[in-house]
Amino acid sequence: MMISAPCVVSLTWLLADAQNRPIDELKDPVEFFFGGNDLLAKVEEALDGHVTGDEVQLQLEPEHAFGDYRAELVCFEDRQLFPEVLEPGMAFEGLPAGHATQDMPADAIYVVTEVYPTHVVLDGNHPLAGIALRLTIQVREVREANDDEVEAHSVGSDAPGLLGAGASSSSLH
Repeated sequence: MMISAPCVVSLTWLLADAQNRPIDELKDPVEFFFGGNDLLAKVEEALDGHVTGDEVQLQLEPEHAFGDYRAELVCFEDRQLFPEVLEPGMAFEGLPAGHATQDMPADAIYVVTEVYPTHVVLDGNHPLAGIALRLTIQVREVREANDDEVEAHSVGSDAPGLLGAGASSSSLH
């Protein structure tokens, strides 16, 4: 079956930065809805018309992946607002209650980048923001989408990924 919307594709991939340094690898195939919310537009564009067994290589500039890095999404908050056990790499949905920084997105995931005795540095950028990405995708299977998947525009899994609107890879967080 040829990839065309709507369908479900089972993929593996190798993700690297523009210097070919590995960032993420999906070794076990994961299903994504093609023609909905599971894949970035440029990824869908590259996969369109391919079949099981094909390999697709593409480069994603920041504007087609996770956007440019925005320094205004970095903030400092009082250390007392956080749990006693706190270390760089921990992530929080939104800023803590009582935060001092104004005009920050409430729905962003903030990653702790530094912990000091008096304050914590948080970054609301996606971990891959501002990075050009090289992606090698293997098409493992293509199948028709069922009615539930078509209605949801998603396979509804917690698929790892850099690839879609709601996806998040465990190695990236």
